[in-house]
Amino acid sequence: PRVRISEAFDVYTDEIAAPELTGKSDFQKFSWLKVKRRALNNFVAVVGDKYIDEISRQDATAFYNYWLARIAPKSGKATHTASSGNRDIGNLRKLFTEYHRYRGIDDVKNPFAGLSFSQKVKASRPPFPTEWIVKRILAPGALAGLNDQARAIVLTLIETGARPSEICNLTADMIRLNDDVPHILIEPRSDPDDRREIKTASSIRVVPLVGVALAAMRQHPDGFPRYKNKENGLSAALNKFFRENKLFPSSRHKIYSFRHSFEDRMKEAGIDTELRMMMMGHTIDRPQYGSGGSLAWKRDALEKIKLAYDGRVV
Repeated sequence: PRVRISEAFDVYTDEIAAPELTGKSDFQKFSWLKVKRRALNNFVAVVGDKYIDEISRQDATAFYNYWLARIAPKSGKATHTASSGNRDIGNLRKLFTEYHRYRGIDDVKNPFAGLSFSQKVKASRPPFPTEWIVKRILAPGALAGLNDQARAIVLTLIETGARPSEICNLTADMIRLNDDVPHILIEPRSDPDDRREIKTASSIRVVPLVGVALAAMRQHPDGFPRYKNKENGLSAALNKFFRENKLFPSSRHKIYSFRHSFEDRMKEAGIDTELRMMMMGHTIDRPQYGSGGSLAWKRDALEKIKLAYDGRVV
């Protein structure tokens, strides 16, 4: 039967993508669906809820031009980035392909094929200077206005280079404080009642705890229930607090800048390239042999870059 694009979207999200969603937490499912639905709603607002077999290249180009006016307006300031437009167009391209494949129609031409916006310069968050972390962020009282869980997450980010979402979603079994080398496990949650995916396979890793991160995690051996599955809320709260308390060196800095700072500190300390990639959860582009090095070896490397701190900050 002929279906409109909104109906094809429902089939895609309810049936076609079901296997892709099985490992996600409820929050991850919500976030996944939100960006897909945004693309659909934007397209319907521009072109209409057309039958999917009637969507033409002209319709796809009209949608492209809708985004072009926001990314590179002929006058005035851009309101969106190229990545926003590419995400919407990419989601519609995938919806069109996956729906037709599901229906056994392989010879249809995708009207969204080849439409994208150039991203010549990808904006990246600058790192926190090490001196700024020590003198401003780790100064006694600087983080006192945060609740204890948010404060501990910040302190853990400083010495692990982890993503905020990885730390706030730790559970008690991922926190190993009584082992010979205290560490955290960044990995998917496989409990059927409490699932959560990890960004990529390379993001699954073991991170030793040193310095202020170890002290902070000792205060929260069961994790951070206030922010579990609420990474967006955590990010918003931390960024707001840092802005209001002038803890960002510039307007371009964000909480994610701790991750970039951690990587820079490892580079400056001469830490092995592959170990740096392991600690960051980056893909190592060569065959993997062995276990990747002992936890004690990793801990000793991170000891070289740990920052001095006053116990009152924890």
